[in-house]
Parts: sequence; C-alpha cells; structure tokens
Amino acid sequence: MQTPLLIAVLTGLGGMIGWGFADLFAKKTIDEIGDITTLVVAHFFGTAFVILVALYEVFGKHHSLVFPTGAWSWLGLAFFGALQGVVYLLVYIGFGKGQVTVLNPIFSSFSGFVALISILFLGEQVRGIVAIGLLVIFGGIMLMNVDWGALRERKMRFLGVPGFPEVAVATVLAAIWTLGWNSFVGGIDWLAYAVAMYVFMTVALLLYALVRGVSLRVPVRGAWKYLVLIGIFESAAYILISWGYSVTTFTSVVAVLSGAFSLPTIIGARVWLKEHTVPAQLWGSLLIVLGVILIALI
Repeated sequence: MQTPLLIAVLTGLGGMIGWGFADLFAKKTIDEIGDITTLVVAHFFGTAFVILVALYEVFGKHHSLVFPTGAWSWLGLAFFGALQGVVYLLVYIGFGKGQVTVLNPIFSSFSGFVALISILFLGEQVRGIVAIGLLVIFGGIMLMNVDWGALRERKMRFLGVPGFPEVAVATVLAAIWTLGWNSFVGGIDWLAYAVAMYVFMTVALLLYALVRGVSLRVPVRGAWKYLVLIGIFESAAYILISWGYSVTTFTSVVAVLSGAFSLPTIIGARVWLKEHTVPAQLWGSLLIVLGVILIALI
C-alpha cells in the first residue's frame, strides 16, 4: 500500500530525476541554438507529452479528468503557468549574465525556503528522522552547487555578481510558486491541473519569445532529440510533483527531494559528457543519498 510519505518520496525523486535530466540535455542544446529557443521549443514537446499522458488516462485507463469550471480557477492556472515561465526566464537570463557556479547555489536554496516555511508557518508535521533527512539532503544540495574553490579564494561575492538580481528574484518566486501550487492542487484532480498549468507556461514562454523577436528555428539537426527529451523529462517532473503535492501533506519532502535535481545532472554529465566531478560534488551526492535513505526508513 502506498503511504503518503512513500508517495511524497517517490514523486520528489521523480521531480529530481525529471528536472535533473532536463538540465543535462539542455547542456547539449543551449550553446548550439540558444537558451530561449531551447526553453520554448522543448516546452512544445513537453506540452505534447502531458497531453498524451492525459489522453492515455482518459482512453487507456478510462479515468475522466476533472478540469475546473470556475473562471477564478482558470485564472489561477494561468497565473501559476505564467509565474513558472517567469522563473525560468529569470534564471536563464541571470545565468547568461554571470557565473553559473556562483549563481546556482542561490537558486538551489529555494527548496530549503519552501521546507522551512511549510514546517514553521504552515503547520506541516514531520517526524524527527524525516527532519534530519531533509537537513542532510539540503546540505548535500548546497555542497554540490557551491564553488568551493572560489570560496576559499574569497572570490565568491553574490551582491556584485552579474545576474544576481535576476536569480535572487527567481529564487523567491520559485519558493512562492511551490508553496502556492502545493495549496492550489491539494485534493483536486492534479493531473488535469498539471496539464493546464503546463500549457499556460508554454504559452507564456512563447509570447515572450515572440515579443522579443527570438528565432525559434533549430538549425542543428542533432538538437531535436535533446529538445524532445528535455520536454518529456521536465513535464514528467511537473506531473509527479503535482501528484505529490495533491495527495500528501509532506510539502517539504517533495520540495527538497525534487530540488536536488543537480544530482542526476552531475552524474549524467560525468557518465555521458565526461565532465570532471570535484570532491564536493561527490560528498554532496552521498549526503543526498543518505538523506533519502533516512527518510525511506520511516
């Protein structure tokens, strides 16, 4: 039987794997076709994937999807889709201006803020070992993302770094989105809502590209398979975390586990892209695994 905690762990891990591999495949396309083009075109494929999942649920499993009927609910879905699109754009813009190794730990901290707010102010109840596991995982996330070489040389300044304002705002908005989405999808048809939200996010990103005059042409033939994979993995992550937020009260577990998306990105980059792994990333990976084990023992 699937307990709420088990569902939270599985959906959080699903979000971590989905976003992690989406970031990994993005490494193969951004330098070739541009970040905004990658973002928008990949979302087309992600939208197609969530629609296929919805169609399979209706015609394959004969489960009806319950979409909202009220105007305020649809406005809410449009808001969350647009807000997440803004988060993506701010992160991409910030990373394009500054050093990713300096800015990434700032954005990675959003899951910790979500867990802290949920536990301290929103009444989420977590057992002692779960809280310890979450702290261990969050410590691993930060360990993996901080540029320790720059820190030792005292070169790691945040406030004066190009791209810091954009990434800082994206971090706050990501935390707001996560807490809001958790409340919005609670107890309703999470799949229908996830599909609608993702469609609105894609529309928002497309409108931004059109307004800015960004070309959506993909001149590199080999990039198409990566764009498809980015869309599939990313949309799967949204479907899974929406499930976790809807049917469990373990907001912090889903948020922190899915926020550890650097782990599959780094492992994949090590295996397939032959990128070098620094000791801090190895120790951070081990901490994340240890934290997952601690939570799974409950």
